[in-house]
Amino acid sequence: MNRFRKWMRNKPAHPDISADDHAEVIAHAKLAPDLEQNEAMFRKLFENNADIVFREVKAAGEARWLVFYFMTLVDEKTIDDHILKPLLAGHPRPEAGEAGDRQSIAADDGSPESAEALDDRMISLGMTKVRSEVSDIVRDVLSGHAAILTSADNHALTVKAASTKQRSLEEPSSEPVIRGPRDGFNENLSTNIGLLRGRLKTLRLKTESVTIGELSQTEVVMAYISGIASDSLVEEVRKRVTRIQIDGILDSGYVEEFIEDLPYSPFPQVHSTERPDVVAAELLEGKIAILVDNTPFVLVVPMTFWTGLQASEDYYIRWPIATFVRWIRFLFVFIAIFAPPLYVAVTTYHQEMIPTNLVLSIASSREAVPFPAMVEALLMEIIFEALREAGIRLPKQIGQAISIVGALVIGQAAVQAGIISAPVVIIVSITGIAAFTIPRYSFANGIRLLRFPMLFLAGMLGLYGIVLGFLGILLHLGSLRSFGVPYFNSLSPFKGMNLKDIVIRAPVWAQTRRPQTTASRDPVREPAGQEPGPTT
Repeated sequence: MNRFRKWMRNKPAHPDISADDHAEVIAHAKLAPDLEQNEAMFRKLFENNADIVFREVKAAGEARWLVFYFMTLVDEKTIDDHILKPLLAGHPRPEAGEAGDRQSIAADDGSPESAEALDDRMISLGMTKVRSEVSDIVRDVLSGHAAILTSADNHALTVKAASTKQRSLEEPSSEPVIRGPRDGFNENLSTNIGLLRGRLKTLRLKTESVTIGELSQTEVVMAYISGIASDSLVEEVRKRVTRIQIDGILDSGYVEEFIEDLPYSPFPQVHSTERPDVVAAELLEGKIAILVDNTPFVLVVPMTFWTGLQASEDYYIRWPIATFVRWIRFLFVFIAIFAPPLYVAVTTYHQEMIPTNLVLSIASSREAVPFPAMVEALLMEIIFEALREAGIRLPKQIGQAISIVGALVIGQAAVQAGIISAPVVIIVSITGIAAFTIPRYSFANGIRLLRFPMLFLAGMLGLYGIVLGFLGILLHLGSLRSFGVPYFNSLSPFKGMNLKDIVIRAPVWAQTRRPQTTASRDPVREPAGQEPGPTT
């Protein structure tokens, strides 16, 4: 609240609460002992809101209550059945007395009872809180709670009755698999935590919650497995998350930009995923997940270079096939970065490296092209990226058709018009396919971005420029860190045991130890000697 108060320091203090300065006034205000005064204050706080509901309830004697909530945030049936109907009927909670007891919830002398007594004898919902701070009550109501003010004391009872409407669990469209679990995270934080607990049924799974955003009040949960994740990593993540100060958090991408080590790097240092099985697997390796309310994308830290090239399906198919597919990805990462620059460098400066027949074929295809090779490749790359973006933004029914047909039509027309040569169309198409083989979307974006500076280096310096660019990428990756973990971890610094899940995908029964960097406290994953074979 300090930063918010700083923004509003020029506003004059006034005893009358208005819609513009209520946040400053309620920062440390407490409820008054008078119900009418509290009602007037909350009506002023929530004025100009068409979806706020205030309902006064009277019982025997002097007992009176005020129930208020946002009907767009709560389940009104829950409010009716568990709060309003019992209050109006004057029944205690069933376990508070015998069945059919018509005893009033007011005290024996007819005076109203306190909020704590109301909670003990009346409310049958699980999550209730007795509040005295106005700011706490407002925060609860804005989070899907109903507040009950009593005329007995200066406390209120807030009851969680949030609406259960949410998007159904579906397979993540950004991470499809042939074999593996089909469920994915959705926008409900409780559901997402439940998906993790459904896979990790252990008391060691810890979830720490913090609220971020002065106006959005977004709940952010840090999840980790106690005894596997290192204490220093847990503390570092906790510090980076809690120091965030912003008016609103609308997606986990906001949090990602605040907590990464090097914000100017094209490579992501925080892994984002929609798959609960991926997050559970990362937690078992000693990493930490960050779940943000209202978004299906969960952040996992730390991230390494190898994380960007690993798909969840690698662990659900047989290990020789997974190893082969992983090698294919390594090859196509180099093609995605260096194929267009190599073509430009060789055709512009180093024609002697190309076989004679191929040189003649390239020369004949470029005879009518008015642009140098670098401009030609750069133009095609930009067109390809524009088509790709258009295919994503258009409706699904026409997006794929537009991207595919557009690429074919534009490429063929450009070649026939003599604007672009056929070899460049082939090279750019192969490069685009190579980028699509990278399973992590954010990691693939960094690879795609590197093509453009490499094209300029190749066009100006030829192969020397490509070598300089490659060395620059290696130096950057070698110095990059994600929460203190080297980006090239397991190769630099070298850890031979971790190579079983990097260079190859070793069988599950052979991966007996967790990664040494993130799971140093409990390195043993499984006992050795479980290699399968005939028992007779």
